[in-house]
Amino acid sequence: LQLVESGGGSVQPGESLRLSCAPSGFTFDYYLLGWFRQAPGKEREGVACISSSNDDLKMHADFVKGRFTISRPFATNAVDLQMNSLKPEDTGVYYCAVSVGLRPLTLSASEFQYWGHGIQVTVSS
Repeated sequence: LQLVESGGGSVQPGESLRLSCAPSGFTFDYYLLGWFRQAPGKEREGVACISSSNDDLKMHADFVKGRFTISRPFATNAVDLQMNSLKPEDTGVYYCAVSVGLRPLTLSASEFQYWGHGIQVTVSS
């Protein structure tokens, strides 16, 4: 299983970025796709997740509600994270992850078994 993130970069506060993750090398029937982030000196935290079986089943962390949206491009295994109104505190390494099995939505990192290498997002003026 491979998870490859793309779309990171450096932006100014208030701008937008769109992250993408393309999983490959697996054939699980049910799984969650999640986005996590880790800022320097802080623990990894869940940002958003979505079900593989129903695109309407998704959740977002309170600190990104109304600004970030997780989605799945049609007929693909990929997962995107649209990030609008970015703030300096959104700076960090963003990771794509997979949690295998039919399970409730969760933003707990311990529930995810497979991880990408991460991609840097920097928000600074």
